[in-house]
Amino acid sequence: MQLRSSAVKSGLERAPHRSLWKAMGYTGEELQRPIIGVVNSHNEIVPGHMHLNTIAEAVKAGIRMAGGLPVEFPAIAVCDGLAMGHKGMHYSLASRELIADSVEIMAEAHALDGLVLIPSCDKVVPGMLMAAARLNIPAIFISGGPMLAGRWQGQAVSLSTVFEGVGAVANGRMTEAELEELEEGACPGCGSCAGMFTANSMNCMTEVLGMALPGNGTIPAVMAARLRLAKATGKQIMELVRRNLRPRDIMTAAAFRNGLKVDMALGCSTNTLLHLPAIAHEAGVPFELDDVNRFNEEIPQLCKLSPAGPYHMEDLHRAGGIPAVMSRLAAQGKLETEVLTVTGRTMAANLEGVRVLDEEVIRPWDRPYQATGGLAVLKGSLAPQGAVVKKGAVAPEMLKHTGPARVFDGEEAAVKAILGGQIRPGDVVVIRYEGPKGGPGMREMLTPTAAVAGAGLDKEVALITDGRFSGATRGASIGHVSPEGAEGGPIALVQEGDLIAIDIEAGRLDLLVDETELARRRAKWQPPEPKVKTGYLARYAKLVGSAAGGAVVKG
Repeated sequence: MQLRSSAVKSGLERAPHRSLWKAMGYTGEELQRPIIGVVNSHNEIVPGHMHLNTIAEAVKAGIRMAGGLPVEFPAIAVCDGLAMGHKGMHYSLASRELIADSVEIMAEAHALDGLVLIPSCDKVVPGMLMAAARLNIPAIFISGGPMLAGRWQGQAVSLSTVFEGVGAVANGRMTEAELEELEEGACPGCGSCAGMFTANSMNCMTEVLGMALPGNGTIPAVMAARLRLAKATGKQIMELVRRNLRPRDIMTAAAFRNGLKVDMALGCSTNTLLHLPAIAHEAGVPFELDDVNRFNEEIPQLCKLSPAGPYHMEDLHRAGGIPAVMSRLAAQGKLETEVLTVTGRTMAANLEGVRVLDEEVIRPWDRPYQATGGLAVLKGSLAPQGAVVKKGAVAPEMLKHTGPARVFDGEEAAVKAILGGQIRPGDVVVIRYEGPKGGPGMREMLTPTAAVAGAGLDKEVALITDGRFSGATRGASIGHVSPEGAEGGPIALVQEGDLIAIDIEAGRLDLLVDETELARRRAKWQPPEPKVKTGYLARYAKLVGSAAGGAVVKG
């Protein structure tokens, strides 16, 4: 087998290169082995990443057991929770591209034979999946695992509960002392936040797409089983290198269709519909946003995890995890099970003998939480290219709603109005100029949605934005409105008091203003001044594409 790493270690002319390897203590015997990059996104800022050095050591042990040479290098990771609600959130989505680029650079500059990628939180998972698809060398994922749920006043809680607590205090529904008690217990330790938020949604997708071993999406961060899985992952990359089984052999069009279907059953974050198209783009696979509604009609929502329901990731793991969910879909003929996975076997082989262990956490096909899937794409005069909603987390009362627009040119103004009691039942809060270009960086806005929920208005008030909403968001929160305001999309033309009609079941989002009036407004509209004019964000804003296509940076 000809190794890629021969370019940096083999032959007479590579004596200088071998000298550099030996400077790090590697022996001649080690240099004869395949060189495996271990991409470790550990840092001391993000709870989901604080323990990844332990995961990396287990991975390296597995690589060595299977006869490889592990070489570790870092990747950055932004904590969306810490970045939320201030300038920092502009950088979160934009970090996805840097992560993909940096992994590409390290793997190509050093001719690595394979990669074990260790992400945990929001943009790190898709950024690394994009890199794996782009590089197309043997690669496998092992994440840090989900955080356990916290406990407060006898109930299971998570980070989203704290965000909603802020709104509850502002509206007199909770005391500051209770909020302090809640913040002490909501996040009990390491791992990606405990609900089906973006990080855990994407970690589950690594399993469904076939890029991680079974259990990667749900085994809690603190369990020894996570370390055993890390060792198995380290061993398995050697088998992938031996067979030259690569990401594009695994992440096929069928794999992405499976991803969307399981997404529907789980009720994942709306951000999956930003990341899956971007990953598919790197894999050279067509991705049709219109497939979302087709699968939404075909696949019922079988799980209702926080923030939509009472269960957390540890409960999903106890119920059998992602293999159990997939087995339920496969039994109905809804998955394409002949796809390859990083186990070296097909999905069908992986699912043999798998069963659901808790019929309430993973409902039977004939007793779902709702008859249709957890996500929906809306189109109409307000969103000609589409918008996205976490349908499974919307109260039935808000599936169809018409109300007056309350218009804000940015998140901060909207939050001030919500916390100041200026939003009334029936209102439709419009937050614009927060898209990929206009944000820039398409900020994730958990603060306004949580403030609405904390005020008890999530069954009476809708929020619409060309930015993003957090995976921890619940309620009629509609994001990714495209075209965005900064590009002159219809959302830029909305005025205070305009009626907006939402029909989630019908997949419609319409601005009830006649075309003559919209044409008059369009003639007067001027693009806003760029919010950021220097540095990385300014470059990003010039190159990033529409949210409808995954906010892919154009090369």
